[in-house]
Amino acid sequence: MPRLSLLGPFSIERDGPVVLRNKKAQALVAYLAMAPGVVHARERLATLLWPDSSEEAARQSLRQCVSALRRELADLPLSVDHDLLGFEAGRIATDVDEFKAALIDPSLSNLRRAAALYRGDLLEGLNARSDLFDEWLLGERTRLRSAAISALHALLRELQGAGAREEAIAVALRLLAIDPLQEDVDRVLMRLYFEQGQTALALRQYKRCEAILRQELNVEPDQNTKALYRELLRHRTRPRAVDEPATLSQPGRAFDKPLRQRINICLAPDGVRIAYALAGTGPPLVKAANWLNHLEFDFESPVWRHWIEAFTHDHTFVRYDERGTGLSDWDVFDISFDAFVRDLETVVDAAGLERFPLLGLSQGCAISIAYAVKHPERVSHLVLYGGYARGWAHQDDPAELARRNALSTLILEGWGQENPVFRQIFTSLFIPDANPEQTRWFNDLQRITTSPQNAHRLSRIFGDIDVRALLKDVNVPTLVLHARNDARVPFTQGQELAAGINGARFVPLESGNHVLLSTEPAWPVFLREVKAFLTSIK
Repeated sequence: MPRLSLLGPFSIERDGPVVLRNKKAQALVAYLAMAPGVVHARERLATLLWPDSSEEAARQSLRQCVSALRRELADLPLSVDHDLLGFEAGRIATDVDEFKAALIDPSLSNLRRAAALYRGDLLEGLNARSDLFDEWLLGERTRLRSAAISALHALLRELQGAGAREEAIAVALRLLAIDPLQEDVDRVLMRLYFEQGQTALALRQYKRCEAILRQELNVEPDQNTKALYRELLRHRTRPRAVDEPATLSQPGRAFDKPLRQRINICLAPDGVRIAYALAGTGPPLVKAANWLNHLEFDFESPVWRHWIEAFTHDHTFVRYDERGTGLSDWDVFDISFDAFVRDLETVVDAAGLERFPLLGLSQGCAISIAYAVKHPERVSHLVLYGGYARGWAHQDDPAELARRNALSTLILEGWGQENPVFRQIFTSLFIPDANPEQTRWFNDLQRITTSPQNAHRLSRIFGDIDVRALLKDVNVPTLVLHARNDARVPFTQGQELAAGINGARFVPLESGNHVLLSTEPAWPVFLREVKAFLTSIK
């Protein structure tokens, strides 16, 4: 008996695959096979498949198509008379019929069978060049897709109940492939990843959910999804015993934290959404964005949490995610140094700040310098840590230039991989003295915070930074700090910054970390110097 596969691309099997290349013939066979035992008027079939031809020409095309089918597929059970055409009941099998039969008794085995049969939309890729046929096809596709989604949801529930996480993850991914706007499935997938100990993948799934909702519906994830995301972030900070099961609360549960932040969205002049956060109370302190930030992930991170706690003690600490990263828009046309400066302008205006100290880290130092030169009346103090005036593309060391170019190129291949080996290179440059937990967080931060394409673009732009000509125009009190053994930005770069800014004070720190860690002796020294600087000048 011939068997037709209609879910997904059209195919026929009869003791092996049979090639039927003519698209009109495929459309005719599929249409008849969807209702075996039913005969159709030739006039109706001719109009359905050749609507733009005259009545006689359409009937002639249908006759030729049927004759070709009977020559190529002699055992095709066509029931033919002068005016009617159809397939004989019980003499042809289709995956559509098998799919529907499996759904009559939705046991676990039948649900698995239905999932395997649904290879894709009905007649995927078929173009019969007929609006009438396409209208029929759309209706049938919609009904079958809806049935498949319901079956996959039922299968997902069964697999979760049976503890079959790997299979459940595969089913959840299939559901999102069919319809990516199923936020409830995103939540299930986040929980499944977490239960497998893959919290980074769970957090990454939230970012994918957030991006598709913004792109397709211009909305944010709902409160249940956001609450789950925040809970996942909190679990990343708490080491778990080897035999302790991974558990999450039910959606909607409230959580209390001694330190809270308020996240807002503002629009840059080019329409890009920039996310910024305020935490703490007191006079403002603004931190320019650096490589890489994520307002929510940083808030729970053992790499950045102590920075936030320290600066919220006496200040309203203002942070934001750079365009192309974190909670800010990722799909951005203009990622450039000038755009970064405009984003800082946008954030401080949105926060309603008139005059404030400005903290720059890494490439955020150059952005802070450009802002301070452009708006000296608004910057009361300038604090620069681990910064540089000229990016790696302007260095005089050919070996270093070659190494940086190679790393930038490799970002495209290695950044998005599940294996953190490539990102570990960057982690080792930023925080070589990190403990395993801090290392794991920073590895995950990079992958969660931006895409490989944006990471590559950012790397190139940071390499092109050159604000040496602006240093002489900085007319605000400035404190420059730099780690002596910083492997990411050489110590001499910090010295160059301080030497170029009139009256700047330079403080060397005994550390090898580009991001100071809470456990190292340089951290309290850094805090003491910065807080003394901010209170000494009014």
